[in-house]
Amino acid sequence: MSTAIRRALLSVSDKSGLIDFAKFLHESKVELLSTGGTAKAIKDAGIPVKEVSEHTGFPEMLDGRVKTLHPTIHGGILGIRGNAEHEKTMADHKIGPIDLIVVNLYPFEQTVAAGGDFADCIENIDIGGPAMIRSAAKNHAGVAVVVDPVDYAVVIADMKTNKNAVTETTRRQLAARAFARTASYDAAISMWFAGQLNDEYPRWLSFGGKLKQTLRYGENPHQTAALYVTGEKRAGVASALQVQGKELSYNNINDTDAAYELVAEFSGPACAIIKHANPCGVALGTDCLDAYTKALVCDPVSAFGGIIALNRPIDGRTAAKITELFTEVVIAPGADDEAKAFFAKKKNLRLLSTDGLPDPATVGRTVRNVAGGYLVQGRDNGRITKADLKVVSKVQPTAQQMDDLLLAFTICKHVKSNAIVYVKNGATVGVGAGQMSRIDSARIAHSKAKDAAKALGQTEALTIGSVVASDAFFPFPDGLLVTAEAGAVAVIQPGGSIKDEDVIKAADDKGLAMVFTGMRHFRH
Repeated sequence: MSTAIRRALLSVSDKSGLIDFAKFLHESKVELLSTGGTAKAIKDAGIPVKEVSEHTGFPEMLDGRVKTLHPTIHGGILGIRGNAEHEKTMADHKIGPIDLIVVNLYPFEQTVAAGGDFADCIENIDIGGPAMIRSAAKNHAGVAVVVDPVDYAVVIADMKTNKNAVTETTRRQLAARAFARTASYDAAISMWFAGQLNDEYPRWLSFGGKLKQTLRYGENPHQTAALYVTGEKRAGVASALQVQGKELSYNNINDTDAAYELVAEFSGPACAIIKHANPCGVALGTDCLDAYTKALVCDPVSAFGGIIALNRPIDGRTAAKITELFTEVVIAPGADDEAKAFFAKKKNLRLLSTDGLPDPATVGRTVRNVAGGYLVQGRDNGRITKADLKVVSKVQPTAQQMDDLLLAFTICKHVKSNAIVYVKNGATVGVGAGQMSRIDSARIAHSKAKDAAKALGQTEALTIGSVVASDAFFPFPDGLLVTAEAGAVAVIQPGGSIKDEDVIKAADDKGLAMVFTGMRHFRH
């Protein structure tokens, strides 16, 4: 069944496309009702429109908080077309049907993102808008509801094709979008309110987001996927501008997020090369080129087809070097024209530019699906400084070793557990990730360091003379001894094992410096 549109109510905060749509409705003999700024914009465009207060016979009041919350409005929306009792009631009370609701909500999410104070955010919580949207969506059998200017064209096309009517299929699609919009809106409000109350885990938890793009597939071709954005004001892959390249895949987005979160940890120029969400090379440098060159040394084989993140705008010299290697994605807070010209020669390479770096100290949540629910935790924003370290060995670390130890432990936070990271002179020289045994992670990292040395024409593994970090404590001395065999001379680990004394003794026996952090960085 198709419903002809004879009367429409328009009340929008986002006025993009409004005038053209209102003009089409007027030319289609649709009576227009409106409120406040929307009515003014329509009138100023020379299009006839009737104020809601004139339609209801009741004035707007309480600073505009009460405008559409009236039986004449909601009766006109909720009355069931073709229901004799409803139609009689509407006639008795002089309630005219409203066939189209065009509403987008007060900009609550934008107000929060802009840093609005408590009172301002509260005032931007829409009441009448969600009520009308939900009423229209519930009664979509007879009413069309539009909550996004993108859908103006859909309604116009339907009305042109169907003698001013909107088809049942379109009305159902619009209703589904309407309920999703109000749900997302309420989720944003509830999450903000919980934050204001420091209620980290409220009794009822809601998540909302807006579709940014559907993806070709998920982790594998038989899986579907999409990217949604939230109101979180955090620089990164979700808000980045794609300067060039193919469409991002699910794996691209996941890996790029991991890369950019890692490189944002450092104040000086830094580069992270990521493969399958794990770093295969991280380095600090005097500039972007130096950092990238040092990061690539760690594991040039794995870097092929990887993700490169830099925490400084990219210049031409760095871009020229990067394009020597096949790379899926490069992300940075900007790139100059010379760099863009070099990247443009690799048409499939995705170049992402952001307006800043994510703050690693930001409080936030991570969410993971489990059967029947969600597993929610605070973001790992723990950071260790030199003042937090406790030297537990007889040998004291040197100043350079101490810097490298802190770097290695910071990188460990971004490596899948069990994680072992070897660092020397501000760059990774071996990374072992995601193994069931910490010993295996240490051996894998050492093996990769040997391979990297061969690529450089060296005979000794790059781990000789390095420092090593473990994301969690060594439960026994055996893992520590493997790192000593790899050539590590200093160790950083959380400590806290019942075998700590045995591990400390093993370090002393091998002449290793060792520090405890008191903080673990599991990443599953």
